[in-house]
Amino acid sequence: MSDNIIQLNEDLIKHDLKDLVRSSVEETLNALLDHEADELVNASKYERTENRNGYRSGHYERNFTTTAGDVKLKVPKLKGIQFETAIIERYKRRECSVEEALIEMYLAGVSVRRVEDITEALWGTKVSPGTISNLNQKAYEHIETWRSRKLTGEYAYVYVDGIYLKRSWGGEVQNVSVLIAIGVSTDGYREIIGAAEGMKEDFESWHNFFIWLKERGLTGVRLIVGDKYLGMLESIADVFPEAKYQRCTVHFYRNVFSVVPRGRMREVSLMLKAIHVQENKEAAREKAASVVAKLREMKLSAAAKKVGDGVDETLTYMDFPTEHWTRIRTNNVTERVNREIKRRTKAIGAFPDGQSALMLVCARLRHVAASDWGTKRYLNMDHLFQMELMNNTETAEASTG
Repeated sequence: MSDNIIQLNEDLIKHDLKDLVRSSVEETLNALLDHEADELVNASKYERTENRNGYRSGHYERNFTTTAGDVKLKVPKLKGIQFETAIIERYKRRECSVEEALIEMYLAGVSVRRVEDITEALWGTKVSPGTISNLNQKAYEHIETWRSRKLTGEYAYVYVDGIYLKRSWGGEVQNVSVLIAIGVSTDGYREIIGAAEGMKEDFESWHNFFIWLKERGLTGVRLIVGDKYLGMLESIADVFPEAKYQRCTVHFYRNVFSVVPRGRMREVSLMLKAIHVQENKEAAREKAASVVAKLREMKLSAAAKKVGDGVDETLTYMDFPTEHWTRIRTNNVTERVNREIKRRTKAIGAFPDGQSALMLVCARLRHVAASDWGTKRYLNMDHLFQMELMNNTETAEASTG
């Protein structure tokens, strides 16, 4: 009787079933990607139609982690239209949130047992205690790969800012600065192109930061927007000599208000804003001169000096298309980013070191970049390219004439 009993290899069956499920998931996801591409192009593969929005141009592979295991996605490449997929975007947001959770658990001193429970909830299996010590290092490696990625294409407009965080150093709590750069691509989308520890916002920090961006492939920079940080102007001239500098008008106003009595701030504010609503740079300079004279009449000589010395740095945006003026005369593009960083780091207090601060900032930056912030078109860059083409044509005609 015992000879008729069928013995099953349970481990082998589980392995085969898992492979079957993973293959099925992979096949389904790739079919969904193809379907999304067809809808975007408005045509099936090899279909001839006048109503198509673009063309297929092969595909590239990327790994995708699912509860069934790692699968290979064949992401379509499209010409004439950007391929956007809800699948990839959801994956990006999930990946970023998991990395942030791991880093924050480490920084908050969460117990190993608690981390085991959390990782079981995240991945479906409990991670061994010996593995937990490597989780943050793995997350750091993923973030570092993203932070140091090669930059491709041109970024005409680059916004730079520095944010201060607290870190423990030799038993004392000190400031550590993280320098951030946001670029606008030729397609008009915002992209976080750089984040690095700056120690202090001085010439050496900014110079090293810009050199690092350039070595990673940052090209085509026409305008750099930021506050007037110590040593930054010299660094721009040294690393990106063809780029112009736009001082953030909001920070400029705040600098002037620092020497204006509270009772006069509203009046002075209206005077300053009147400079930046002029139709061109010449008119703005004339208005600025009248504002300086008026401030002197009001016995606000310190404010008059600040306006006279610094206003020209705030008018560079007028050399660019009028359609872009409101977006490139301030550094407001970094407000959402800085707000998210401060909200995320406030609960931590002082970081154990600068590297931990940088990694958590980068984890939050990745999350913001994967949200609507990074997927909505910010500027129509055709205005800039048409303006440059017109200027080059006029220059060529003038030289030949």
